Amino acid sequence: MHVIATAGHVDHGKSTLVRALTGMEPDRWEEERRRGLTLDLGFVWTSLPGAGQVAFVDVPGHERLVGNMLAGVGPVPAVLVAVAADQGWQPQSEEHLAVLDALRVRHGVLAVTRADLADPGPVRDDALARIAETSLGKVEAVPVSAVTGAGLEELRAALVRLAAALPEPDRAADVRLWVDRSFTVRGRGTVVTGTLAAGTIRTGDRLALASGGGRAVVRVRGLQSLKEDRDEVGAVSRVAVNVHGAGADALRRGDALLTPGRWIATGLLDVRLHGDPAADLPRHLVLHAGSAAVPATVRPLGEDTARLALERPLPLRVGDTALLRDPGRHRIPAGITVLDVRPPRLERRGAGRARARELETVAGTPDGTSDGRAQVRRRGLVRRTELWAMGVRPPYEPVAGDWLADPDHWAGLRRALVRAVEEHAARHPMDPGLPAEAARRALGLPERALVRALVDAEPRPSLEHRDGRVYGSAARPQLPPRVRRAVDAVRTELRAAPFRAPEAHRLAELGLDPNAIAAAAAAGELLRIGDGIVLLPGADDRAAALLARLEQPFTTSEARRALDTTRRVVIPLLEHLDTRGLTARLDNTRRRCERPFGRAAGAPDG
Repeated sequence: MHVIATAGHVDHGKSTLVRALTGMEPDRWEEERRRGLTLDLGFVWTSLPGAGQVAFVDVPGHERLVGNMLAGVGPVPAVLVAVAADQGWQPQSEEHLAVLDALRVRHGVLAVTRADLADPGPVRDDALARIAETSLGKVEAVPVSAVTGAGLEELRAALVRLAAALPEPDRAADVRLWVDRSFTVRGRGTVVTGTLAAGTIRTGDRLALASGGGRAVVRVRGLQSLKEDRDEVGAVSRVAVNVHGAGADALRRGDALLTPGRWIATGLLDVRLHGDPAADLPRHLVLHAGSAAVPATVRPLGEDTARLALERPLPLRVGDTALLRDPGRHRIPAGITVLDVRPPRLERRGAGRARARELETVAGTPDGTSDGRAQVRRRGLVRRTELWAMGVRPPYEPVAGDWLADPDHWAGLRRALVRAVEEHAARHPMDPGLPAEAARRALGLPERALVRALVDAEPRPSLEHRDGRVYGSAARPQLPPRVRRAVDAVRTELRAAPFRAPEAHRLAELGLDPNAIAAAAAAGELLRIGDGIVLLPGADDRAAALLARLEQPFTTSEARRALDTTRRVVIPLLEHLDTRGLTARLDNTRRRCERPFGRAAGAPDG
């Protein structure tokens, strides 16, 4: 399917034209038909040989209804511009063209309507010259009369050529369906309509509500496209979606249905302007994006860049196009391209000018890897899923889990970790291992897994990670003879029963106090999994391999029996495996193994 919006001054025959093309009535309200004036969006369609199904979003042309016009044209990739031969270019012709230019619409056809009432030539030439100076560029022009039928076949042929030139939509993309109409059907509940510009919607899908910050989710109960029931609808299409769930009845024009977890709702964004210089913009304007219209406060940054603070958050991505409108003056001062949906705070003197210089190199194109490097560089660490949600292609592979790191920032963190480990070892020579959690806090890292990744990323290993601690390369202390004999005795006992950790009284009998146990762990002779609980090095890997043989998920009791141990040992051991990422806790009683284990389930090291 192809979707085309109309544009043009009031009473220039837009509705009459699509009525003649489709045989359908675009005006939905009795008042519209009585007054002969389109007040809101209309939707009609037809089949054109060579183009398939073509749907039209018919928009009102009155100056007081530009907000309605914008809701219809926002997500649509092509336009049919109507200019009447007997009236020529008019104020709303100009404002509608400014809307199309601000939204960077690049595909269109000019229909010179009412060609039976005046010579269409002068109007055609004037309109083509105006359109050529916008994003539409050079378009076909067809004189037409909906009354006599003259030119209708030529217009249909031009529309077929227009459809053939449209870019192929990305049907695998994340869904963002801007709602342009919402109503209730008895026995079915809430139905919303919109133009699906990218992605695919299927019955049974769960979609998030933009108005709920992405947290409220509804289920797709049914789909229609052009009044036909469908199990699946892909872009580009006009679609009606029957949704069910909390918040569905609150859906209104300007809201959006989204692929859950894949969009960021932002109330603060940095943009590039196409139009008036930033310094000339009024402080308060209205941002039109998709079918939404949201008041925005404008803060100029550079000559063509600005920061927008929105009255309510919108699901926007880097590379999105939208426009700013001054409703009081009936004027479009600027179109925008979104550059950043998670911009930094501007608090210091001169921060705005510095940010403007930074934005000079930002391309503002969807999935731009250069933008991705800049986004990661500014943040230092960022989740890959957050970059995707911002509309930016991740430029690197993750360093740990879902985390991406700027290379320079990552190298600085490695140096900081080495210093922190060395300082801890100097203060605690008998217990030189810096706990991973303490290392995380010292470096300000969001997750402990990043500490392990920093150790593993050392180009010339100077750090070692074991028993939940980080050790320096020279951090293996020589055990005193008394401690050595005690450790050897423990190791002998553990070889016979690998998960039967010695009781506290046995450790005390051998003379292994907390300092001695810390020294043995630092020397790599014992694995400390909790206070006063020690196993042989490698016992955690062996335990994970044995647990992986259980039916997943498994309970603590099942783990205890599989490892032939006690609750005193199995609980801290499972928590240790959780910390290492070898197991994952699902609830109060159940866990599952997270990944296969390279070490065979034989005897532990030693």
